[in-house]
Amino acid sequence: MATQPVTVSQAGVDPALAPRSVDAMALGAATESPPKLVDIASDLSDEQVAIPPPSTPATPAAPRDLIGRIAATYALPDSDHPRALRERTWLVKRPDYLDRVIERARPYLYLIVEEVEARGMPGEIALLPVVESAFQPFAYSHGRAAGLWQFIPSTGRMYGLKQNWWYDGRRDVKAATTAALDYLEKLNRDFNGDWLLSLAAYNAGEGTVMRAVKRNRKAGKPIDFWSLKLPRETTAYVPKLLAVSAVFGQPETFGLTLSTIDDTPVLTEVETGSQIDLARAADLAGISVDELYRLNPGFNRWATDPDGPHRLLLPLERAPTFRTELAALDPNGLLHWRRHKIRPGENLGVIARRYHTTPAVLRQVNQLDGNLIRAGHHLLIPIASKPASSYVLSANQRQIRGAGKPPKSGSGKVTHTVRSGESLWSIGRRYGVSSRRLAGWNSMAPGDTLAIGRKLSVWLPSQAQPAGSAPTRTAKLQSIRYTVRPGDSLSTISARFKVRIRDLRRWNNLGSSNLLHPGQKLTLHVDVTRQASTR
Repeated sequence: MATQPVTVSQAGVDPALAPRSVDAMALGAATESPPKLVDIASDLSDEQVAIPPPSTPATPAAPRDLIGRIAATYALPDSDHPRALRERTWLVKRPDYLDRVIERARPYLYLIVEEVEARGMPGEIALLPVVESAFQPFAYSHGRAAGLWQFIPSTGRMYGLKQNWWYDGRRDVKAATTAALDYLEKLNRDFNGDWLLSLAAYNAGEGTVMRAVKRNRKAGKPIDFWSLKLPRETTAYVPKLLAVSAVFGQPETFGLTLSTIDDTPVLTEVETGSQIDLARAADLAGISVDELYRLNPGFNRWATDPDGPHRLLLPLERAPTFRTELAALDPNGLLHWRRHKIRPGENLGVIARRYHTTPAVLRQVNQLDGNLIRAGHHLLIPIASKPASSYVLSANQRQIRGAGKPPKSGSGKVTHTVRSGESLWSIGRRYGVSSRRLAGWNSMAPGDTLAIGRKLSVWLPSQAQPAGSAPTRTAKLQSIRYTVRPGDSLSTISARFKVRIRDLRRWNNLGSSNLLHPGQKLTLHVDVTRQASTR
């Protein structure tokens, strides 16, 4: 639903797989003329009698699988519009992509179909995550949209999706599905039951579509989706869903044999009662931590949110084991604990922030009636039971993997510690990289705010080598603080540390000035391998 194409930054996900780009899908489509209908009754002789159709329609055959069940409830208008045919052609040429999407949808699709059907919505709506995220639960766009349904933060909050350090409801499959369908129903009411306009508004925003409708109405033009002037992405968005629905609904028509999904539930929701370490939860259920995160991608950290939700989606066959093991577990066994000695000047708020929990949790765990604590006493603090690397799909670990991938043009990595007043834009300008690239290296969006003290990975461009120099070596960059001495100039410092003058200016916000003062502090990013090679 973001107004920018999705770019997935998590490790292990190929952004090229998702059909988000209009250019990538702008392929010509050769179509056959529809078969000529034959009037059988007119060919009967006078002696023959045409048998009328039965008054009661035959009971349709049971769907062969979950996608067949979805197709049986299709309700959007068919379209042979060139845009829809172009998207269909793109999909038909990529059966491997379709099978990958089906594989990713396998755990979640039954849950989505059940809710779509319960609301009496068109079956095609259950396939909308194919267009939004290619059913990638950790999908994240540069427009800050997240999850299967690609909610941006503000719309997510508007529809009840909690977002904090511990938990992001936009990625919670069940919560986000409920929110997305609520939003789509609201849009459908706003657009008088026109589902194509409602879907366009889900992508571009209802204001954008409303204005397009008003323009056409004022000009005396049709106000259907195909006649409106809308953003480029939106003009492809609705045709993509129609194409996905057509190909998934009748793959054999297009010469395809796609994977199937059994029309049976595979997940169930279990209550945990309180915060639980996700590694411990995985052990209790007898599944891997990786699988638990994929089923519950809303949880950002090593444990569930201390303030809830206190529930997990688990494989149906593992739920009884989990409930039995959980009931037998001492309540203190849900988390691991650290004894924290209270220091002078500390309060519950300070300590809670340090350990990424809440004062309420600390009061409950330590049986405190209020906020009064005394220096020298101890508090029990919940902590992760395993090393951070064990929580493979936590936000921290996804960020580490994403940031650890240098660009092809990068020669060296520096770690920048965020200071007060800095933004991705100002940091990117300082290092000569775009804020978009800097955000991508650190699994962020360009507009995200930065916490003071956060570590950012920055890959600096390769520095040109003089003719006849030794083959390019792998750079090892180090940030240093240099104090200007009497007689120093940008030229002498540049020569001493083998950096460019324009880089010195950029790193230190010097503009076009060459003026330096003794005692002035400069930041330099030097390649220590180049320093060593001249010793």
